[in-house]
Amino acid sequence: MDAPEQRWADEPFEAAGWATDAAGGGSDVASTLLGAGPMAPAVQDLEPKHVWPEGQGPEPDPGMLPIIPEGRRAVPTWDETGRTASVVPLTPAEEAALAAADAAIVGALRQVQLPAVSDLHIAVGAAPTFRIDGGLRQATGPAWDAERVRTALTSLLTAEQLAVFERDLELDFSFAVSPEQRFRVNYSMHRGAMGAAFRLVPADIKDLASLGVPKTVEQFATLPRGLVLVTGPTGSGKSTTLAALIDLVNRTRADHIITVEDPIEFLHEHKRSIVHQREVGPDTHSFASALKFALRQDPDVILIGELRDLETISAALTAAETGHLVFATLHTQDAPQTIDRIIDVFPPHQQGQVRQQLAATLQGIVCQTLVRRATGEGRTIATEVLVMTPAIANLIREGKTFQVASAMLGGRDLGMQTMDQSLAALVDAAVITRRVALEKAHDPDAFEQLVRRSGDVTRTNAPSLGEIDFGDGFTKGVR
Repeated sequence: MDAPEQRWADEPFEAAGWATDAAGGGSDVASTLLGAGPMAPAVQDLEPKHVWPEGQGPEPDPGMLPIIPEGRRAVPTWDETGRTASVVPLTPAEEAALAAADAAIVGALRQVQLPAVSDLHIAVGAAPTFRIDGGLRQATGPAWDAERVRTALTSLLTAEQLAVFERDLELDFSFAVSPEQRFRVNYSMHRGAMGAAFRLVPADIKDLASLGVPKTVEQFATLPRGLVLVTGPTGSGKSTTLAALIDLVNRTRADHIITVEDPIEFLHEHKRSIVHQREVGPDTHSFASALKFALRQDPDVILIGELRDLETISAALTAAETGHLVFATLHTQDAPQTIDRIIDVFPPHQQGQVRQQLAATLQGIVCQTLVRRATGEGRTIATEVLVMTPAIANLIREGKTFQVASAMLGGRDLGMQTMDQSLAALVDAAVITRRVALEKAHDPDAFEQLVRRSGDVTRTNAPSLGEIDFGDGFTKGVR
């Protein structure tokens, strides 16, 4: 392996160019981040989706933004060839926040670009740290002390946001450095000092098929009413799957869609449907409050960013029960755990009623996780899908959720699958290794019975942006 190919396996990220990058130029992500490695073509695959007929395009403007993937249309932009795509422009408030932001942190955020780099972490005692293909890599340069971190992070906040953070010691908000780079941000305190995590929200809303989600999930977007839950651990792509479902509704149905998020991540334009997106903080005081008033706003479809508490879960069940299609997320690992989590939130004297409500309104559960590919180049999705049937509804009513997984095993003709079935299929297709699949399997013994192959998939020695961890048998990067 020559030196350029080892960049991300062996070296931390070079931060020297951030001052230039903060001004919006001087950063070629494909070459700066990826060099000649195997992930470079993935960035170059972002081809324009709209092409003007010859002679009808606008005069090229060298100052325009580069081409981006199709998915969010608002204001057209063109590259030097006259080919066009669209972005959602920054709002005046976003422009003002960007202008006031610390140059170094803006420069770091500009380096966070998919498919390789998904997150930025800021912590006292460390240089800015990037998540690359699932693993963390620190930038070169000196570590940031508490004062440097506070100066950089507070520069991104309005006076109102700073007051909320100083009161609560936690803050969720969104921040944009360009129309293509919007971030979901969390600030928190660690041993008396500030810290932050920035998650890049993809600029385009992909369809479910391109995400690798089973086709069965598409049917949830056609339902007239009921509750559909998308669950999984943090960073498993729940928001991305939900955005794809909402976009499918938006493209195919003439409905009124209301989303309640904290913060807003994917931006939806009006297509066949009308979409109103509300953010906790700027637009509403809480999920529960927004849901209470949403029922008076003539909605057909409601998206809830997270079922955080009893009041929000109760409002979601009521909305589904009164004839609305409700999508929501939970941080649970599988369908039975998801059902139990909802019921267990309520006091014992209410759980019988909640079982009845859930059995009557639940239409589907999608549980997902991201799994490292056998080649080491990126991750793929493994998905558990529950489709409601009369048998499963009876199990919920009778408090027998421990039998739901068995019922799902017999529901393959309806498009159901357990997480272990999904993992086994990925192993059989040589997409992931058996070792990695076993780490994610819910029932290792049952998983082994599902895998048809007797051997494991051999991981290649191809260089990878994320080749810095993960357990025995894997090549670890050297710091």
